[in-house]
Amino acid sequence: MSFPASAPALPDIRRTLAVFAHPDDVDFGCAGTIARWLDEGIEVAYLIVTRGESGGLDDTPREEIPALREAEQRAAAAAVGVHRVDFLDGYPDGLLTPGPELRRDITAAIRRFRPDRVLTSSPLRRWELITGPSHPDHLAVGEATTCAVYPDSRNRFAFPELLAEGLEPWVVREIWYAGGPAPDHAVDVTDRVDRKIAAMRAHHSQTAQLDVATWVHDLLSRIAGDAGLPAGRLAEAFTVLRTE
Repeated sequence: MSFPASAPALPDIRRTLAVFAHPDDVDFGCAGTIARWLDEGIEVAYLIVTRGESGGLDDTPREEIPALREAEQRAAAAAVGVHRVDFLDGYPDGLLTPGPELRRDITAAIRRFRPDRVLTSSPLRRWELITGPSHPDHLAVGEATTCAVYPDSRNRFAFPELLAEGLEPWVVREIWYAGGPAPDHAVDVTDRVDRKIAAMRAHHSQTAQLDVATWVHDLLSRIAGDAGLPAGRLAEAFTVLRTE
């Protein structure tokens, strides 16, 4: 299974909400593109579902990990230029499912922020690469976010308790998927790569053992080459679907 060919990106986007499972997901896959959007005048906010308590590469006490990773994500967002970072509560890292509670909370965030575009992880597994993008939490958040975009956030009869909170229905016009099979919409991030590297380094608990600059340049060079960009350019790639 794969996505259809990407639609052309809408030219008049004003707000984007990025919804991901763990601290660092958005930075590994999308930080350069988000930096570019910010430079183009698009307002971007993050919604992170867990605090990544199952992650980490050292012997830091487990009880310290949630606060540490939240702080790392806020520092990474600041390095890119994002100032609004919200976390959900009550969702355990490693055990996410696209159930009604998660759909409701993402729907509430969409109605609260009222984005034109939503960026999230792919709900489709990549069988050639079951690590990384195909982490079950990533798939679950991609599926729950897709359901929140349609039909939940635009349907006033879905989660009617949100109306009592003043959260009126909202139509998201476009959704971008990261990490899915055969992404075909490349974004040139060459001039923003330093901000992506800084954001990834802010996740010290996850990247301390990684040569971040080399990893980023190798991956983004390959993506740019696959997209037919000139030698020396760097890119991130997505699938773009219209949701109106």
